[in-house]
Amino acid sequence: MKKRSHTCLLATTMAFILLLMMVLYGSNRSHQHQESTPYRHDYQLLGRPLFKLDISWPKYPELFRGAVFAVAVNHYGEVVYVAQRGDAVPKVLVFTTSGDFLMAWNTSTLEMPHGIFLADPESSNPTIWITDVGNGPYGHCVKQYSPSGNLLQVLGTPGTAGSRLSPLQFDQPAEVFVHGSGEIYLVDGDGGANNRLIKLSKDLEVLWVHGERGPGLAQFYIPHSVTVDGYQRVWVADRGNKRIQVFDAVTGDWLATWGSCFPEDAPYSVRLTPDKKYMVVVQLNVNRVSLLEAPPVGVVGQCKVVGMIRLPDDVKPHLVDVDQKTGALYVAEIGAGQAQKYVPIHQDGGAFY
Repeated sequence: MKKRSHTCLLATTMAFILLLMMVLYGSNRSHQHQESTPYRHDYQLLGRPLFKLDISWPKYPELFRGAVFAVAVNHYGEVVYVAQRGDAVPKVLVFTTSGDFLMAWNTSTLEMPHGIFLADPESSNPTIWITDVGNGPYGHCVKQYSPSGNLLQVLGTPGTAGSRLSPLQFDQPAEVFVHGSGEIYLVDGDGGANNRLIKLSKDLEVLWVHGERGPGLAQFYIPHSVTVDGYQRVWVADRGNKRIQVFDAVTGDWLATWGSCFPEDAPYSVRLTPDKKYMVVVQLNVNRVSLLEAPPVGVVGQCKVVGMIRLPDDVKPHLVDVDQKTGALYVAEIGAGQAQKYVPIHQDGGAFY
């Protein structure tokens, strides 16, 4: 009887110890996850609720080990490219849109990536364009890469800041947008001497340029992001002037300015949702992603904020890209050291509307 009682006591004790170890292990894993991604669940939706955080993306957030500056999504291939900075970290991480990790680019040709753009997503040979604002031998350039990270082409003079148009020179180029026609739009001047919007043909000939610093029409102070809508209008986040400027994509003529939506902080990034109803604008210093009503063809009018994602302090969202199939937003966050995915709240079979 004593032996049976002793055996029961020992079994009960061992079960209790095992249960305690499981609880402590689970608590420790949860704590480690919260430490590695401290901002993942903390955000507010203001105005019209259009997006919600996908907390499952990516599946391994600990892979972010640098300052995350930019993100580009291939909606056709369902692949996301994230550009980060830091010592001894891969400059580009590649994930699926469902969150799986695919690869890291171990290239030595990138110094300080700033903007990233994916061109020809539906072709068999899509390419990734990255602006490099580094001051070393590879900086002050715009670079084209294969999906696996092989360098294909360099625009600009590597390692040399300048303002020439022939040959092309840049001074801390901020972002690039490659149209489906092959035409290229560049904003050149993330704090450097240049403050330019340049349009190039697919053969890299300069078609038109606006390049004067100032607060006037078609002048810039730190042009930071550029996108083109379906009505041949070019939208530029004129960061230093706290406004968005709009131009005719064909002639380069100035069309309009939006400034009333940005009394607190400048627009850092501009993109359009697939249905072209909303302009997605990131504001770094107030930790905000704003949804503006996009104007129809022929009318620009005044800007109107219809929704907002308010992020925690010090997240510092920098640039955004939009999945043109699902409408999901991918936000690069310098302060949080991560990229996050926000999905449309209203969906029908995965399509944005």
